[in-house]
Amino acid sequence: MSRGSQSLRAVLLGAALVSSLAGIGCAHHYYRVYDPYYTDYHVWNDEEVVYYQRWCGETHRDPHRDFRQLSKDQQKEYFTWRHNHEDRDRH
Repeated sequence: MSRGSQSLRAVLLGAALVSSLAGIGCAHHYYRVYDPYYTDYHVWNDEEVVYYQRWCGETHRDPHRDFRQLSKDQQKEYFTWRHNHEDRDRH
C-alpha cells in the first residue's frame, strides 16, 4: 500500500470520527421534571417546550429561561396551567 493511500485513509477516518462526534453535540438532551403537585413527570421534549412557550407568552414570561430556574411558585403555576391544557389541545 502506498503512502498516499494510507494518508487518504487516515484523513477519511478522521473526518468520519469528527463528523460523528459533532452530531453528538447537536443532539437534544431531554430530561424529566417531577411535578409534586400532580405527582407525575413531564418529559421536557419538543412537545413540552411548545406548551412552556405558550404559557410564557400568555403570562408574559421569558420563554428562553430554563424551566428548572423558575421559582417553585412559578413552577407550580406552570404545572397547574399545563394540567388545565392537557394533550387535548394537540392537533
